[in-house]
Amino acid sequence: MEARKNTSLKAKIQKLGTNLSSMVMPNIAAIIAWGLITAMFMASGWFPNAKIALLITPMLNYLLPLLIAYVGGRLVYDERGAVVGAIAVMGVIVGAKIPMFLGAMIMGPLGGWCIKKFDELFQDKVKSGFEMIYNNFSSGIIGMLLAIFGTYIVNPLVVAGSNFMSKGVDWIISIHMLPLANIFIEPAKVLFLNNAIGNGILVPLGIQQAASSGKSVLFLLESNPGPGLGILLAFMFFGKGSAKGSAPGAAIIQFFGGIHEIYFPYILMKPALIFAAIAGGVSGTFTFQLLGGGLKAAASPGSIIAIALMTAKGAYLGTFGGVLVAAIVSFIVASFILKADKSMDDVDLDAKQAEMQRMKDESKGMPTAAAAQQSVESYKDVKKVIFACDAGMGSSAMGASLLRDKVKKAGIADISVTNTAINRLQDEQGLLVITQAELAERAAQKTPNAMHVAVDNFLSSPKYDEVIANLKALTQISSEEATTPVQKTTATVTTANDVDFAKVTEVNFISHDQHKGTATMATELLKERLDKAGKKVTVKNVTINDLADNDAHLVVATQQAAKNLRLRYTNVQIVVVDDLLTSQQYDEIVSKLK
Repeated sequence: MEARKNTSLKAKIQKLGTNLSSMVMPNIAAIIAWGLITAMFMASGWFPNAKIALLITPMLNYLLPLLIAYVGGRLVYDERGAVVGAIAVMGVIVGAKIPMFLGAMIMGPLGGWCIKKFDELFQDKVKSGFEMIYNNFSSGIIGMLLAIFGTYIVNPLVVAGSNFMSKGVDWIISIHMLPLANIFIEPAKVLFLNNAIGNGILVPLGIQQAASSGKSVLFLLESNPGPGLGILLAFMFFGKGSAKGSAPGAAIIQFFGGIHEIYFPYILMKPALIFAAIAGGVSGTFTFQLLGGGLKAAASPGSIIAIALMTAKGAYLGTFGGVLVAAIVSFIVASFILKADKSMDDVDLDAKQAEMQRMKDESKGMPTAAAAQQSVESYKDVKKVIFACDAGMGSSAMGASLLRDKVKKAGIADISVTNTAINRLQDEQGLLVITQAELAERAAQKTPNAMHVAVDNFLSSPKYDEVIANLKALTQISSEEATTPVQKTTATVTTANDVDFAKVTEVNFISHDQHKGTATMATELLKERLDKAGKKVTVKNVTINDLADNDAHLVVATQQAAKNLRLRYTNVQIVVVDDLLTSQQYDEIVSKLK
């Protein structure tokens, strides 16, 4: 129980961080465009041009906050939320003397949430033919009210908060204590909070600092590739087995490709290496400060190429010096740890990853690889494979590319392989989600009806071969079934006749992001039926992770959801229905409940 609470807390922290970074990540291109224009055409830039430089201030004060608020609103409530969020943020932008990135992160989601709640109350009451009037005027009026609210209430609070944080950062820099931030940043990165820290916190503060001083060292705190490079180089020289063999390729991808997630499994398999990452980060940031390193805008991904392009004029020595020092220090510390630890002898990275995965899955209530893939039949409905990571860009894109190549070579048709950010996952039929072990709980919450496979490393997991083998075997079975008549089976279908109602004390419906309304409505409908029948049985809609695994719980679920439940739970009783709202089995369930 304690383990579940801990993982749920971690998932909530990751979700909060992801929500912050998800507002910034899609707009990194716009931030880079602003940074390049500033670096090249401002009065002290490489090619001063007064006319082009007129773009700098409007982009900083209006374009970037509007884009962030638009994306923030869309995360909450699609396009209607995006539009209301963009309207609302104008209230905090106008009159402010600082870039309103923090205000955009507040008003964007707030606008989306307000219009979402308004629609939940009134949308189903709109008469036919009046939908367009309702949609346009409700968004406009709510946006107007939020803009006014932002002008008088949020704007002063955000200005005060931004000034406080800015002065706090300036003070920390002035007393040369900024390197200590890496004591917290480096461990958080390994817990897959790197995008949340970099894009959700440091980038907005860095832009504000760069706008006033021309550059900011804050852009380098999380994106510095030096610590990861040093650790991977240490594995190249002092590692064992496949960890040593895979380190050179990982180092190239991490340093030049900017995908920092690739070195996280190396730290997870040898946790003491976090001290190497911290030492490298602290020393690198100290060097940035000492030699005057800094970037004009965010370097995303954290590649040495992106850092070179974003480095401020006159700051190349400090910037590259900090990266080099971080790599050297982390290499020295990691080398000492690896040489001193004899347990690394003859340890195979793949075997270690598989063992770690098994233990992590069991601790989280996730199915082990053996349980999840014990039968080829569990893959029979898979039509789409999605790799999901925190940002939905670097590591998941590479994992999807690797599996796509394996699918092609295996001659498997009609299976698409794509990648996305974990917060954009949509629960749908025939979906297989592959994600990192640290993000598995959140993936299960977003898509409880999907099949899930968790890996420690997107770039080298033995589970890819298991997935391919099962999909390949399934295509062979399907081709045989096409020519051989097969008697249909209902072994996976559970009806009310199969339930031991004497043990049932609670009926559950599974609730999640996409079908929360359906589960809630089904819960209320069953409660009404039980009340009319005079039955005092508890009925709840719960998330898939909060379900207690005992036979006192009866879960009413669709066929696809039931299959996923059987992989995760062994003792709950399940009734499979074709429709959660209109199934004819409810009468039988009500009559048999005590």
